[in-house]
Amino acid sequence: MKLAILSRAPQAYSTQRLQSAALERGHTVRVLNTLRFAIDLAGEAPDLLYRGKQLSDYDAILPRIGSSISYFGTAVVRQFEQMDVYTPNTSNGIANARDKLRANQILSRHNIEMPATAFVRNRADVRPAIESVGGAPVVIKLLEGTQGIGVILAPQVKVAEAIIETLHSTRQNVLIQRFVSESRGRDVRALVIGDRVVAAMRRTAGGDEFRSNVHRGGTVEPVQLDSVYEQTAVRAAQIMGLRVAGVDMLEGEEGPLVMEVNSSPGLQGIESATGLDIAGAIIDFIANQVNFPEIDLRQRLSVSTAYGVAELTMHGSEYVGKTLGELGLWDRDVTVLTLHRGVQVIPNPRKSIVLEAEDRLLCFGKLEEMRSMLPERRRRRTRLRKLSKAARELADG
Repeated sequence: MKLAILSRAPQAYSTQRLQSAALERGHTVRVLNTLRFAIDLAGEAPDLLYRGKQLSDYDAILPRIGSSISYFGTAVVRQFEQMDVYTPNTSNGIANARDKLRANQILSRHNIEMPATAFVRNRADVRPAIESVGGAPVVIKLLEGTQGIGVILAPQVKVAEAIIETLHSTRQNVLIQRFVSESRGRDVRALVIGDRVVAAMRRTAGGDEFRSNVHRGGTVEPVQLDSVYEQTAVRAAQIMGLRVAGVDMLEGEEGPLVMEVNSSPGLQGIESATGLDIAGAIIDFIANQVNFPEIDLRQRLSVSTAYGVAELTMHGSEYVGKTLGELGLWDRDVTVLTLHRGVQVIPNPRKSIVLEAEDRLLCFGKLEEMRSMLPERRRRRTRLRKLSKAARELADG
């Protein structure tokens, strides 16, 4: 395999470990500075230049995109995707994970448990938002902070209001999050590769520090996760579109609470804590997947006229209690790709499976046929009215 590691830090521990693990396995590997790419959109096919020269062919890339170059870095990864080069982490996945608000929105849509979170912009909405997450103390987070930077614990409501007002005045967007007291100064990081957790560690903050990041002086120890924590970590990574990820979870009273999904997890802490060759496991996974490049499924399947991808929800549907085959989808030129049932995802479901109330079917086929299966909603007909005299005068200048 010919692999490119996209990194601006060739001397960093993680980059060096990944490079040496690839070489040990007989692969060809180069570390390429992400900022030295030029995206070529003028040719007949998608292409990239590197340091002003034509980029040679690669079988796979491994993005290590820093937060300071998220926009350009994800654009480069997206171009590799258009060139059908395999990447374990998609450009959308990296962008989603980097924006904490977007990540929370996506994960909450899929019933991933997280600390109660609010996002507001108007000063008048700050106090109600603090109350909505359980009151002070609260954690205030910058949307694009990393390694614990931009994470502040506000012990009182007035202190929280002052911090948020100051950050808003500098055009910073922040999340307001419940402080999970039972997990103070401690969290768990699970390293997900593909569809399993390959290693996990517990991070504990030092002294009075509540942030457990290793970069903030936290200590680490290996931990064996139970099935609930493992399933939560794998689902969170997959929902975000990441096949290699560090999933940070708080140990709440009722189970795991996902704090963050990191698309470029550092390897030093978890390798030193567990003694496991995590870098090698990442390289092995990429080598096994290299013939199956990540594609934008919706983009690829929506280019045919009248065909597309849609999700059919069975809640309140007349189809509950019937088998999938009884819906007659295949006869209507509709294919069921996956069936989502709670936390379970069933690919290529059999026609004999009986549908339940909360099932969701991800389908590809004729859009008109899929629309006919949606519950009828009362539609208001749009009426065009003539412009008022004031509006006409405004339009005329």
